[in-house]
Amino acid sequence: MGDGQICSQEEAVMPFASDSDSGSVDLQLGNLEDIKKQPSSLELTDSDISEIPRLHRESLTDTSRHLTHQGPLDEVGVEQLIQSIQEFFNGELKSELEKLTALRSLSSLSRTLPSEETAESFIHSHIADIVHLLSTLVEKEPLKSVFSPGLQEVFITVADFSYQDVYLLFGSEDRADLFSLVTKSVIALPSIKTLTHPQEIIPGGSCNSECLYRQTFQAFAEMLQSLVIKDRHLENLDIIFKHMDPWLQSDKGHERERGAASMTQVLKCLFKHLSLQLPVQFQRLGHLVAQMALLCGDPLKEVAEEAAEGMHYLLHITLRLKCITYDRKNHQSLKRAVKKCRELLELYNIKQFYSCPFRIAQVFEVFLNSNELYQFVMATLDGLKKLKHPHMQWSAGKLLIALVKNAQSRFEKVPEIMGVICALLSTISQPKVRQQITKIVSLFMSRPKYTDTVIDHLLCHPVPYERHLAEMWRTLEVELPKMTWILWRLLRKLQKCHDSGTHEKMAYVAVAVTDALYEVFVGNRLRAATFRLFPQLLMTLLVQVHHTIGLTMSDVAIPSGLYPEQEVSSEVTPLCFAIQATKTLLLRTFCWQEFNIMEKNKGWTLLEGKDCHLQGVSLLANALLERNHLLAHKVMYLLVPFLNRGNDKHKLTSVGFFVELLQSPVAQRFPSIYCVARLKDWLLLENDPFKILALRGLCYLTRQKEMREDIKSLLPYILDLLCESDEKIVLLAIQILLQFVRMMDFTTLTAMMRTLFSLFGDVRPDVHRSSMTLFGASIKSVKYRDKKGVESQVLDSLVPLLLYSQDDNDAIAAESRQVLTICARFLKWKLPQAVYCKDPWFINPSDVTTICKFFGKKCKGKVNILAQTLMFSKNAKLPIRRAAVLFVGLLSRYVDYSELGTKGTDRIKDDLKKLLHDPEPSLRIITSQALFRIQKAGSEPHSRQTLYGLRKLIGCLPI
Repeated sequence: MGDGQICSQEEAVMPFASDSDSGSVDLQLGNLEDIKKQPSSLELTDSDISEIPRLHRESLTDTSRHLTHQGPLDEVGVEQLIQSIQEFFNGELKSELEKLTALRSLSSLSRTLPSEETAESFIHSHIADIVHLLSTLVEKEPLKSVFSPGLQEVFITVADFSYQDVYLLFGSEDRADLFSLVTKSVIALPSIKTLTHPQEIIPGGSCNSECLYRQTFQAFAEMLQSLVIKDRHLENLDIIFKHMDPWLQSDKGHERERGAASMTQVLKCLFKHLSLQLPVQFQRLGHLVAQMALLCGDPLKEVAEEAAEGMHYLLHITLRLKCITYDRKNHQSLKRAVKKCRELLELYNIKQFYSCPFRIAQVFEVFLNSNELYQFVMATLDGLKKLKHPHMQWSAGKLLIALVKNAQSRFEKVPEIMGVICALLSTISQPKVRQQITKIVSLFMSRPKYTDTVIDHLLCHPVPYERHLAEMWRTLEVELPKMTWILWRLLRKLQKCHDSGTHEKMAYVAVAVTDALYEVFVGNRLRAATFRLFPQLLMTLLVQVHHTIGLTMSDVAIPSGLYPEQEVSSEVTPLCFAIQATKTLLLRTFCWQEFNIMEKNKGWTLLEGKDCHLQGVSLLANALLERNHLLAHKVMYLLVPFLNRGNDKHKLTSVGFFVELLQSPVAQRFPSIYCVARLKDWLLLENDPFKILALRGLCYLTRQKEMREDIKSLLPYILDLLCESDEKIVLLAIQILLQFVRMMDFTTLTAMMRTLFSLFGDVRPDVHRSSMTLFGASIKSVKYRDKKGVESQVLDSLVPLLLYSQDDNDAIAAESRQVLTICARFLKWKLPQAVYCKDPWFINPSDVTTICKFFGKKCKGKVNILAQTLMFSKNAKLPIRRAAVLFVGLLSRYVDYSELGTKGTDRIKDDLKKLLHDPEPSLRIITSQALFRIQKAGSEPHSRQTLYGLRKLIGCLPI
């Protein structure tokens, strides 16, 4: 016979109660107001809720509890009884007989109340002594006190006083201690199966241990019932439950069984004698329901049966309680709750109803208010922690899931609930139970009312998340619409960090969200939502990458106490979270080719670089555009409203991605205000990266005819950029101008040519080469009627182009020859073939002589090429200096002596003599030769003049 059958043959006496359990709950929906007004007349019938039969047990036979029964005491008898009791207070009770006598005397005295004033006065003035005496007797009972009738007498004595409204277990600290003591003396007894003495003989007769144990427990149960039989405000129930709660959660089956049986007897008695009055003091209804529901799923059959019967009575008590305490304003909601309860009960097999935690939660949650629901959840979580048996943990998880699923959004203190859940994760070893915990979190998170609250709490943990919390993020279970909502809320928290102003430190939530997104992507449970939100996710993560470049965790505003016992590893950086989340996003959305392109081209390294981040962004954008048009177009449409958000880092990353996508034909569908106008705004910013991105975007748009007219209006702004110090800006400006050179008016064209001419010889090789290219294109675009207007500019460009054809940069040299050819065609000249020779001039001086003779003749009277060439003798590049000096020396033979005289041979010599000290020997030699030629050329005009004069004179002489 198990401990659960402790009352199977003899009934714990139920004073003032009928032996029948036919009392029922009336769920009449129309008389709630009457119930409110007359709680004592509340009569509820089971027929209105469907039959809710109690779980039938063997009938309990009545047994006399009045072991000290005696006739009425007169005044003298009372005095004598008081005197003997005082002696017990002052003496030491040694024998078992003395103890029993003392206890029975107290019981006898209690039964004189309230008629006997002397006894009443004595009792109330000696409550502390009585409590002390009872505590002493219980403490001195042996561990296996079941074999002593003294413990039974203590319970009977307490019950006798309770029936007279004198509560020895309530009201003070010493009484509460007595309550704990007597409870422990019964609940903590060893299991009846482990008792070593199968036949113990006690004074007054023989009885086996099992029988004696059953009697002791019955006395204890009667004592508890005596405490609630007149409990109109349920304050005593509250205290009883407080003392019984730890035993209901015991990891020992026989202790849980006794606790459940005790509470069931209390609830049964309360149900039969319930006469509620306001105010109701019982504030732990949700907690009690949870504990009893947990026990309904206990693996021990005896415990589950006891709890099931207790739940039967608790349901009826709850209905009565709600009827008496409901707010008249919520009259209709109570009616709906009762109706729903009835409908739910009709769905189930009543015999099996109380064995299913899910069904229990379904029925009870309709009556529990938000605070009681909170109690229910917290008590169940506490049970989940304390009940180590896997089946009980699983049952608790099912109970929580049912409650959270059915209670919708009626919970309070969700952060506290999440705190307990997170603390539980590391203590639960059963994977199935952890899955249930994750399901509970998912249910809370999927309710819009709680989404942010739950997410905020989960984010307030150290990163990287420990494995159990990471597992929770990875295994979230929600339906698609709610899945998208949850991922969107995570995303918005990160975006808000980017939208906020510049702070000294990065918000911790930004790092936490990034890590959470990574775990969600790894788990892949929110796959559909990830695809749906791919554009937003990708751009937000790229922005986060930009924000975290160069940061360590010391640059993050970590909440106080988050890392109480450990320092953050130096290997953990905000950037590593952002990069791993971005990589995982691509992989989970099947962007494998894009991922491969990034990996092969060191795209991830580029993204992480302070000065090359935008290159990484461009690489990824181009990879997406090349390999996945659909996703690229989705990102493009997203970026339109995304471009003006946040600080410069936010905008730069967004703009960088956006301009690359302008290569797509889809871009032509955008109104000008969304592309060209935006590009103009960025072009005018005093920010080089924005100017570069704007120019890149314009370059892409020039390929689309529909956009050209709008871009043409920006040419004046673009022309101004030719003077920028940033090489990229100048090159991109030239690239755009090349597309519009034929559309320029003459004034704009000549102004541009002057600017371009000033860039010849720029130290930036690409700028040098590109400026010549555009200069050549400009010459070709000059209309016939305007040729005279640009002829001087063309002539001025000849010598620079000729000398730059000797540049050591092959691209510059080639371009110089190409543009020089364009200039010759413009002037209708045919250049000597020597101009196109790629060998340095000093190798073939004869070729240079040919070139000098040609240009000396063609430029005579048009441009002072000697002066121009001398300027290049000071060029920083050796090949240019050497070519210029060689050209000056040879050219001196072919220029008009008047031009040579204008400059003056002395000044030319002075310029060249400085080069005699150049460290390059070849230049010194060529300079010496040039000086000789110039000196010789300088003397020739005088000789020629003398000879001319002589010839003229001779011509005048007679023959």
